Amino acid sequence: MTLRELLADEGRWELDPADLRDLLQERATAPFTLIDCREEEEHASWRIGGEVLLPLSDFPAQVNLRLQGEDSVAPMIVYCHHGMRSLQAVQYLRAKGFEKTYSLRGGIEAWSNSHL
Repeated sequence: MTLRELLADEGRWELDPADLRDLLQERATAPFTLIDCREEEEHASWRIGGEVLLPLSDFPAQVNLRLQGEDSVAPMIVYCHHGMRSLQAVQYLRAKGFEKTYSLRGGIEAWSNSHL
């Protein structure tokens, strides 16, 4: 999947690990923000790489602090351990006007199980 294909699907809230792999491969020419919404101790032990850490426990404050001034149409992909917290984060970000925000289905657990 390309970033253009992802953004064209307006009803989409999640993407699969293979989709994220493809997006990471084209990140230099099609940039997006990768966000880990897990807690610091989770992030320290297991991560994808190149992400911004915004723990869900302090998400509104972190979003206001770290994403202030970000382009609201710039793509963002959020992940957590299993995909539940990241869906909450995506819901929050979309309510704040960040429309091109997606959750990694199954979280980093699915990423790891996919051997990506």
